[in-house]
Amino acid sequence: MQRVTGRLAWVLSVLALVVVSAGLGGCGYSSKELFPTEYRTVAAPIFENRTFYRGVEFELAEALTKQIESRTPYKVVSPGVAQTQLEGTITRIEQNLISRRRPGGVPQEVELTVTVDFVWKDLGKGGVIRDRRGFQSVGRYIPTAGVGEPFEIGQHQAVQRLARDIVSTMQADW
Repeated sequence: MQRVTGRLAWVLSVLALVVVSAGLGGCGYSSKELFPTEYRTVAAPIFENRTFYRGVEFELAEALTKQIESRTPYKVVSPGVAQTQLEGTITRIEQNLISRRRPGGVPQEVELTVTVDFVWKDLGKGGVIRDRRGFQSVGRYIPTAGVGEPFEIGQHQAVQRLARDIVSTMQADW
């Protein structure tokens, strides 16, 4: 009986592997490059900051540079030698109370939303590759005693996610 059960398990696992392999062929997988291949360099100058929150533009520039260098085939260079340029504006930073502590109503958790407009331009041809308005990302922090996280924790989370999401929009249109 053991032998039959083992053989049945083997047959079922092989059958499952065949079904999964056959299904993957038609699921939209491709060997096509994720990012446009006609470019090799990107300039990523510091975004303009129209909010009262200072310093976020520098943190975003650093995060974008790291994301571009680590996740794309592009090299970040100065605007004078770049084939493309990623430029933008931080248009809004909002803090929204998510929860309060029961005794005293002290803020328990706060959500920080960073909104940007950005354009990725082809500097050679003069065209726009990507253009996004109202692009947002969210970070959270807990300002209450005990945890006492500063505002910068939420800002850091939002900026890191924003940089990752902006770089994801640089992928090729399939």
